[in-house]
Amino acid sequence: MLFMAAGKGTRMRSKTPKVMHLMLEEPIIYYPLSAAREAGFCDLAVIVGFGGDQVVGWLNDNFPDVSVVWQKEQRGTGHAVKLARDWWRSFENVIVLSGDAPLITPDTLLFFTEMHEKQNNACSFLSFDLDDPTGYGRVVHDGEKVFVVEHKDATEAQRMIKEVNSGMYIFRTEALAAVIDKITCNNAQNEYYLPDAVDLIQNDGGMVAAVKASGADEFLGINDQVQLADAAAVMRARIVRRLMYENGMQCMDPASVWIGPRVVVGHDVVIHPNVQLWGKTVVEDGAFIGSFTVLRNSVVHALANLKGSVRLNDSTVGPRASAGPFSFMREHGELLENAHMGRFVEIKKSKVGKDSKVPHLSYIGDAEIGEGTNIGAGTITCNYDGVRKNPTKIGKNCYVGSDTMIVAPVCIGDEVSTAAGSVITNDIPDGALGVGRAKQRNIEGWTATRRPKPDKQG
Repeated sequence: MLFMAAGKGTRMRSKTPKVMHLMLEEPIIYYPLSAAREAGFCDLAVIVGFGGDQVVGWLNDNFPDVSVVWQKEQRGTGHAVKLARDWWRSFENVIVLSGDAPLITPDTLLFFTEMHEKQNNACSFLSFDLDDPTGYGRVVHDGEKVFVVEHKDATEAQRMIKEVNSGMYIFRTEALAAVIDKITCNNAQNEYYLPDAVDLIQNDGGMVAAVKASGADEFLGINDQVQLADAAAVMRARIVRRLMYENGMQCMDPASVWIGPRVVVGHDVVIHPNVQLWGKTVVEDGAFIGSFTVLRNSVVHALANLKGSVRLNDSTVGPRASAGPFSFMREHGELLENAHMGRFVEIKKSKVGKDSKVPHLSYIGDAEIGEGTNIGAGTITCNYDGVRKNPTKIGKNCYVGSDTMIVAPVCIGDEVSTAAGSVITNDIPDGALGVGRAKQRNIEGWTATRRPKPDKQG
């Protein structure tokens, strides 16, 4: 399967290659590649050109087994397929897909290939009906022949045709090899159009057929930012509905929930309005996700409760653990089983032990907290000394008093308490009380000497 991904996408008004624009936080090219993989196609290649280094870098990280073909000079789809001849010539058939068609489904790809084989075609291409076909190549049936006319080259009568070309083809490679060098650039754009191969194959006696798909949504093209947003809305609804039908995910307001394509959601998950789940996030069975929560590359284990307005980046919430509202965990933070982080708490690169609590207004960074420990309001682990980040270790069954400053590196033992308002700079042994604050001193008469006397005039 060969994907066309060399274009600049001028109408996107961006320096980013078109196929690398994000849709639900994944590049556009991710979607057709994933559909092909899900349909069972193994041999994949991508033609890159404008911004190709960026595309290749992403492919190496996400689809490392995909072959790359370079089209340094973008001279049309026919030119691109010709450059890829050394890759496709060893196969019996080659499927050519648009890299900027993210809504194509595995079922449609399988239907397409089945019809191609069943009809024993030399070339098949997917078509569909569109109420407003402006910009699309028209499918023209002329007796037993069928051919495609690009919009810019179509006559007024041809532009009235509703059946359009999707830009997705299957060729018998033997038939394609026989005509690929015959494609010319005698057109308005001075480019080599792959649809011209359709007419050339028919002239050589090959059977060509348009395989019409049932709906148009799968073929929504992306040529500008508005169309990108439209395609994202279709994909968003598709993902949310699938999870509701197949996994029993409960959504109070499905239209306000955004879930990326790599997200995994278990059964009996409840999601309130205005939630976003991105990247490789996993939400296990029975979890609750409150409104305005945003999760990115994070794991929420079974029966966990995110109470709302929670942010998780690359972090984990354990079974029956809870977070929020208005809490933030990042950089591989972890709440273990039945742990809790509450209002206006930030946890960074730290582990909070089983049954432990960081209820409110605290910052925990580069720390490890044992089981059954309570962190009082306003506690801060002072982990940065201006040069490096330093660790804090707090044992089990501790009670850290409110407004405690723990200046790392420091180790607090098990069953330790700290006095409220303390600045802890040294280790505290098991079972001790740590007090690190100045003795209170009251100065009599301070107010009378400092405040001006009231003006009694007037």
